[in-house]
Amino acid sequence: MSYLETTHDVYKEAALTPDVGLCCTTNPIWELPGLKIPKIMQEMNYGCGSTVHARDLTNNPTMLYVGVGGGMELLQFAYFNRQKGGVIGLDVVDEMLEASRKNFKEAEAQNDWFKSEFVDLRKGDALNLPVEDNSIDVAAQNCLFNIFKTDDLKKAIAEMYRVLKPHGKLVMSDPTCEQPMNETLRNDERLRALCLSGSLPIAEYVKMLTDAGFGTIEIRARKPYRILDPKNYPTDELIYIESIEVAAIKDPMPADGPCIFTGKAAIYFGTEDYFDDEKGHVLLKNQPIAICDKTAKALADLGRDDIFISESTYHYDGGGCC
Repeated sequence: MSYLETTHDVYKEAALTPDVGLCCTTNPIWELPGLKIPKIMQEMNYGCGSTVHARDLTNNPTMLYVGVGGGMELLQFAYFNRQKGGVIGLDVVDEMLEASRKNFKEAEAQNDWFKSEFVDLRKGDALNLPVEDNSIDVAAQNCLFNIFKTDDLKKAIAEMYRVLKPHGKLVMSDPTCEQPMNETLRNDERLRALCLSGSLPIAEYVKMLTDAGFGTIEIRARKPYRILDPKNYPTDELIYIESIEVAAIKDPMPADGPCIFTGKAAIYFGTEDYFDDEKGHVLLKNQPIAICDKTAKALADLGRDDIFISESTYHYDGGGCC
């Protein structure tokens, strides 16, 4: 049995018998006017963060969500696009698709505005998306990509890139781990399916995205997620896993490399009203501005004593230098 077959079986069982603790998160449930999320959807929220950000969802974007879970994030996406088929939900597990269909009926009963037809549920594989090229404004996946081994992860990211429109966004949440994991953990198919042993370091995760062609990367959040300890897992040391929320934008790749935002900011505090590096970055006096890591290095290399550059906060809310 391949690791993907093991993953299929794990989530088939999670669809038939909801497992509240499978991927519990610290994210609060969205509180939006007129939005009520059925309890069963909350119990089947098999993610490690949130991919729903209001600023991504203006002007009725066409959306794709891969790995439907119990349908909770699909319902949240539909809140912003109340059109027939405006949100495509894709899963390879028949039982999960059927569970989502049932959950949408419950959502219809609790939300006057919602119709199941707003979500186009399709069976399909993340490695071969049944979606046209350049047709999606916002694509999302929550706690799925970390399951894939390297070659399959490259395929999944390339597929997302293919279906996105120019300047479209791929919004993701995945576990990450900066510590090395032994081969026993890495090769444990069930632990990989449970979103634990496939966790990559953030730098590797981001490089997979930029290698696929995404010119802008935003790291929006970084949170505690899980512990692998020697008493319960095949490891000699305690391993700390975090979850991150990331947006990869299908912008053209800049000639000097991608813009990667890790939550750094610059503050100019010199004698003039502003500082202009003549490369497109204007820093107003005493006004913090979000900067990508590339710009942070360029400003630091100037060696000025009137520009402060913060460390990475791994929190980014938009705006800034690029």
